[in-house]
Amino acid sequence: MLARAAAVVLAGLLAGCGPDEPFRLGFIGGLSDRNSDVGLSGHRAVVLAVEQINRDGGLGGRRVELIARDDAQNPATAVAAARELAESGVDAVIGPFMSSMAAVVAPILDEAGIVLVSPTISSLDFFGHDDHLIRINRTTRDNARDYARVLLDRGQRRVAVALDVRNRAFTESWLAEFRAALAALGGEVVTAVEYVSAADTDFEAVVRAMLEQPADGLFFVSGALDVARLAQRARTLAPTLPIGAAEWAGTEQLVELGGDVVEGLLIIQNFDRADGSQRYLEFREAYFNRFQHDPGYSSVMAHDAATVLFEAVRRRTADQSLKDAVIRDGPYQGLQQVIEFDANGDTQRKVYFTQVRNGTFELIE
Repeated sequence: MLARAAAVVLAGLLAGCGPDEPFRLGFIGGLSDRNSDVGLSGHRAVVLAVEQINRDGGLGGRRVELIARDDAQNPATAVAAARELAESGVDAVIGPFMSSMAAVVAPILDEAGIVLVSPTISSLDFFGHDDHLIRINRTTRDNARDYARVLLDRGQRRVAVALDVRNRAFTESWLAEFRAALAALGGEVVTAVEYVSAADTDFEAVVRAMLEQPADGLFFVSGALDVARLAQRARTLAPTLPIGAAEWAGTEQLVELGGDVVEGLLIIQNFDRADGSQRYLEFREAYFNRFQHDPGYSSVMAHDAATVLFEAVRRRTADQSLKDAVIRDGPYQGLQQVIEFDANGDTQRKVYFTQVRNGTFELIE
């Protein structure tokens, strides 16, 4: 009897010495369909961050297990993916990367009490809310105001805009803020042409509609693939007009697909590609060695999202929720910037204006 009791105690002790349950990290982003470059780059960065943290012993001995789902940039698919992640018992989720996907994903994960850290969404629809959504990016208001100032400084008082309403939550928010900011400075949006991004979209017709009113410049609130195609038509129909694009398009795909037609295009970058800091250079080298691609803005911001989560888990006390730890236990050192959240999980981010020159994003201010 004593031997049996001892065996039971020993078995319990051995079980207690076993490995801790993994930290289950969900990921949701557009890994297929149009404009998947943003989601794919973000996913690669999260994969890299997970591999690095596990090589270093995990989170207090807990390995990080990554569970990725593709939202296919489709609301129904995104809803199904979010529910799958919630039902699988993930501890937190990184993503999504499009505001239109966040509109359907965030309520599901908020109801489940799961922290959702989005690297890129910026629509004002998600600003200032006490929920489980944490944003790494600044808002459309911040970016649109900066664009209005720079375009006016460049003599573009009358601006024609095209916007992809497939990502309506972002593009309409961006346009509303840009219109207001431009008007406050004495400029105006002379026309705003809505279209739905698709393989058969008539981009020539979009640009022709943009040119129905005299304009000093053309501006595209679209993903990289569409901006390359819009720029091609603009160079044919209005070769002397300057062109610009919202930050959504600022990926490597823009210059790869656009080539000569996007030369001179003005666009914000959410990170400094010329950063010579050791932290960023080590990341860029590791990213390239792992994936044979240079990192883009969603890569940097997704890696920052992972850094925030991992550090919050390390600093979290026994009586804290993960949401509370993320918000209160900062600041966090990202790849290039210090990240600190307000009470609603919102933050600021430094941006860099660039112009495409010789196939690269060249800093202009």
